[in-house]
Amino acid sequence: MTTLRTSSALSNFGWLVKREWWESRRGFLWAQFWVAAAILIFTVLGIIAGEVMKARVGDSVDVNMGVNLTQILREATTHDTVQLVKALDATMLLFAFIGATVLFFVVFFYLLGALYDDRKDRSVLFWKSLPLSDTGTVLSKVAAGIVIAPLIAVGITLAGYLAAQVVISLWLLIHAVNPLPLWTQAEPYGLWLRLLAMVPISALWALPTVGWLLVWSAAVRSKPFLWAVLVPIIAGVLNFWIGLLGVPHIRAEFYWGNIAGRLLLSLIPGSWIEPNSQGFHFRGASDLAIIDWPAMGHALMMPQMWIGVIVGAVLIAAAIWFRRWRDET
Repeated sequence: MTTLRTSSALSNFGWLVKREWWESRRGFLWAQFWVAAAILIFTVLGIIAGEVMKARVGDSVDVNMGVNLTQILREATTHDTVQLVKALDATMLLFAFIGATVLFFVVFFYLLGALYDDRKDRSVLFWKSLPLSDTGTVLSKVAAGIVIAPLIAVGITLAGYLAAQVVISLWLLIHAVNPLPLWTQAEPYGLWLRLLAMVPISALWALPTVGWLLVWSAAVRSKPFLWAVLVPIIAGVLNFWIGLLGVPHIRAEFYWGNIAGRLLLSLIPGSWIEPNSQGFHFRGASDLAIIDWPAMGHALMMPQMWIGVIVGAVLIAAAIWFRRWRDET
């Protein structure tokens, strides 16, 4: 009997996650897709513009679309493998950085509306009429926000990089340069695997923000964004004035970095990285940040990580409680 209940609960949870995907794929998938497509379109336009300018003023013009494509051409021509790999890493990170920015905003507003929108349109009454638990419903939204959406973003990053490789390869062929060296470098794919491995670490780090946003999404009658953002900001201002009066208070750097910052900005992918920690290196003339495995291991040993996990779990539990008792806005 216990096995059947567990199987049924897992099946229900799977359907709840699918529901989140169906309702949120515009943000999770298509926002990422169109941003990656825009990068590719601007890359093609940049190549065309660069070729036109070269025809007019000579070879002194560089084609630079966040990544110096002229440098890639030069390195592929001279077989400078070290510099070529760094340029390809930069291409991968360009897609990853833009995708991470989009991911933050998409998931932030998804979580703010995750429970509030159900109450606003009163569909919460329909969902509560089904044999679905409030715990499963809230956790499905957590899983969608910090697992499904980031995995899609990482997948789009790889797809965008491969599409950029095709574009650059065609450009090299036009210049009678063999594009095969671009496809034989393993480092960019190793970098992509590290980006993929960052997903569960970033998910743990994001829990305080996830719980905080879900609490306001479940609790307030209107304007969850204002409540979620203004409460820590107003608290920080009051803390500052209390300090000016000489009354015991929280140090400003600690408050904004470890309380307000964790409640509002922990969703930013890779925000757990400490610049001076082991494993965080800078390579190349452009100080390109590369994440490696020791940095991830270091993150899992940080006290801030697990304190945040506990705080996030408490806040998610509070969101479940509010969802159980609030039916409408």
